[in-house]
Amino acid sequence: MADKQTVPVQIQGREYRVLAQADPESVRRAAQLLDETMEKVRARSRTVDTVDVAVLAGLNIANTLVLRRGAAAFPAALSGRLAALADLVEEALAETPAYLGPS
Repeated sequence: MADKQTVPVQIQGREYRVLAQADPESVRRAAQLLDETMEKVRARSRTVDTVDVAVLAGLNIANTLVLRRGAAAFPAALSGRLAALADLVEEALAETPAYLGPS
């Protein structure tokens, strides 16, 4: 078992220090994927709430993993529920007006 090390990463302009056992470069790539996905979600949904953006980005990445690994790795019910949940969150965000700042 490899020793854990702290890997600094940037996500949405903030620095996080991740304690990881994995290769530091793979942690950086994962952070970059999350950051890029969050930017796409933010632009598409027009929401500024970081938690909403993070949840949608996480669902997007998880859905991609489910599709790549196929039905053998994930039960069909889980794949369907994940897709349905992502749709519901996106619909709810589409109905919520974008935050324009204080009046």
